[in-house]
Amino acid sequence: MPKYAALIYGPAADEGTGTQEDWATVIAEYNQFGDDAGAAGVILGGEALQDTNTATTVTVSGGARGGDIVTTDGPFAETKDVLGGFYLLEASDLDEAIKWAAQIPGAWHGCIEVRPIMEFED
Repeated sequence: MPKYAALIYGPAADEGTGTQEDWATVIAEYNQFGDDAGAAGVILGGEALQDTNTATTVTVSGGARGGDIVTTDGPFAETKDVLGGFYLLEASDLDEAIKWAAQIPGAWHGCIEVRPIMEFED
């Protein structure tokens, strides 16, 4: 069955994180999604990511292996919304993956990018 990455984008943490009560509600919503999608056998994995201020972007100069390694603090893209986490979903097709992605709480306050996983035959 095809696999899909459900990439969760939302406002950066420093753009108003809300109260502890707000966070408790959000965590409960994510736990409910995890319970529902887990019971349906859709979730293969997933993780929340730390804030973008902990990120390091790596590039290699010269366009080939062995070039100089260059690091930059923070994410590569300067955007309003940041990647906050992901789920790895297994669904019969893109339509089913989209239906599950619409149930991820991040879709209500940001957006979910659904992207098929490349699968290679051995």
